[in-house]
Amino acid sequence: MGSALVVLTIVLGALAALAHRRDPALHGRAIGIARDQLRLIALRLPLALMAASLLGELLPRGQMAELLGPQSGWQGIMLASAFGALLPGGPMVSFPFVILLQQAGMGFAPLVALMTAWSVLAVHRVLSFELPLMGPRFVSLRILASLALPLIAGALATLVDPAVLRG
Repeated sequence: MGSALVVLTIVLGALAALAHRRDPALHGRAIGIARDQLRLIALRLPLALMAASLLGELLPRGQMAELLGPQSGWQGIMLASAFGALLPGGPMVSFPFVILLQQAGMGFAPLVALMTAWSVLAVHRVLSFELPLMGPRFVSLRILASLALPLIAGALATLVDPAVLRG
């Protein structure tokens, strides 16, 4: 992690210097935007974490491990993909909930499939944004082209040892 942090710091410094050279007022505007975003997150994140932890207490851990655990195989990947597509809300709701699913015994491959489906196939975003703005033909073709992605991601995740990802 140390060398990655150094590289990111150098890249960030170079980009900040370039932005300052282009327009010194950019930093002030960026700080204002960051402050506004932090206000939104600071209000929502504690509530989302509390709601997710309360919901996590309601999860049947035994059934969760059986249906979506590390040994659930294709059944777990497909079920997690369907659940991810139906999972409503933005990252403030879904990420704390997914952390709780992991703590409840959900396997790595189903987690990857769930997050991929939430990112690519989210029904709530399709219905509220894509369908009205892009039309049914586009939405149908995009969904058809993307439908296999959560399954592929879950299958590929079975090849990756989560311990390798932790470093």
